[in-house]
Amino acid sequence: MSNKSMQAYWKRNISYVLILLGVWFFSSYVLGILLAEPLNAISLGGFKLGFWFAQQGSMYIFVILIFVYVYLMNKLDQEFDVDEK
Repeated sequence: MSNKSMQAYWKRNISYVLILLGVWFFSSYVLGILLAEPLNAISLGGFKLGFWFAQQGSMYIFVILIFVYVYLMNKLDQEFDVDEK
């Protein structure tokens, strides 16, 4: 892999990581802490939504983000021809 394509690969990889961490930050910190009181007016499965995001939602979203990252990285590896064959 040339130096230029290696830089493009890592630039895209870091952008994926930053975007996914931003989504996780929003779901865990903003929805679970900062907006917990307004979200508590909504009920989800018998629990207040703010409580649910603080206790369970951020973990579920994190696991989903792991699968999204794996999918994106597999596509990226194939694009730059560094995938496992």
